[in-house]
Amino acid sequence: MSQAATNVLSHRVLSIKESPTLAITAKAAKYKSEGRPIIGLAAGEPDFDTPQHIKDAAKAAIDAGYTKYTPVSGIPALKQAIVNKFKNENGFDYALNEVIVGVGGKQTIFNLCLAVLNAGDEVIIPAPYWVSYADIAMVAEAKPIVIECGIEQGFKLLPAQLEAAITPRTKIVMFNSPSNPTGAVYSLPELQALGEVLLKHPHVLVATDDMYEHVNLTGKPFYNILNAAPALKDRCIVLNGVSKAYSMTGWRIGYAAGPAHIIKAMEILQSQSTSNPTSISQYAAEAALSGSQACIQPMVAAFKERHTYVVNRFNAMPGLSCLMAGGAFYAFPDARGAINALYKAGKINASTDMALAEYLLESHNVAVVPGSAFGAEGYFRISFATSMANLQQALDRIEHALQC
Repeated sequence: MSQAATNVLSHRVLSIKESPTLAITAKAAKYKSEGRPIIGLAAGEPDFDTPQHIKDAAKAAIDAGYTKYTPVSGIPALKQAIVNKFKNENGFDYALNEVIVGVGGKQTIFNLCLAVLNAGDEVIIPAPYWVSYADIAMVAEAKPIVIECGIEQGFKLLPAQLEAAITPRTKIVMFNSPSNPTGAVYSLPELQALGEVLLKHPHVLVATDDMYEHVNLTGKPFYNILNAAPALKDRCIVLNGVSKAYSMTGWRIGYAAGPAHIIKAMEILQSQSTSNPTSISQYAAEAALSGSQACIQPMVAAFKERHTYVVNRFNAMPGLSCLMAGGAFYAFPDARGAINALYKAGKINASTDMALAEYLLESHNVAVVPGSAFGAEGYFRISFATSMANLQQALDRIEHALQC
């Protein structure tokens, strides 16, 4: 970027970067359009169609003329469906004014950070983390406090790490379980131990991103921090959405629940940005949450099969180590051994995960996301939300690429 362009742009936008997953996906799509046999494993998007009853609800909404502005925070029917979901599935009691619907889960996180963070506040983010957490915090002029939680500890934050990271400036602690990118899932005892730390620090807000709640690869019950520490409810914001469980990524509907004054502040921000989420998408989301949940089961069954295949393949490859995930549809192998071997053999020009990702894309036509995008140098992420045939071919290519 030229100096003239830099002078025009704000410090806020210059402090952040483009979403790496979207950037890599776009580059892979460009190569594919040029005729290269690219297999893209970067995007976190289910390869299933949106269930028919959800599409039918959207069509009915169009035919009924529900194409006008809605309340900023969402239509009453969808908000009630969200309240019911929290009550029936999670055991949480929320009123309608404690719920907001946003344009995707990302907007609700964005609005939350802009609503509560000031310059100099700190946001504790366990790494590996979803790519946008740190950048969103920086847009709000806060400081991300990244805590390394590597494969050695199952990619999970330990209570002692949390305690050591909290300062008088700490404003939010971010949780994401099941995790993007690792698929790690906190157990109830693990959350209880973390909750005990948080209960000692009443100035700290807790944000729990449960977007992959229903992509459950183990069949064990799902818990979030409020199940483990109900006393945190007056300073906890629960974030979720319909994108992953119902294969509705493009419909852009996320939602959040929390203390009424925080939700209201998020609504005020949203009123000055997007206003309401798309009316049609809201009616579709209401059908998703209120209708039969059986549509989730075939998708999860496919993800389980792919997950087992991918992890076993990675663990048989030289220089890789990959944990079984508890949820989501990602594998996050530790590639430090492979990176060092490839660098010594002269196949990559630097001993970094970025160099590995470039090598896989440019020389072997497989798009993956380097772990450094998630705050974890030396790893890479693939999404197994694609066909088994694609996975088999892509992993054959990766295995061939790792031979030194």
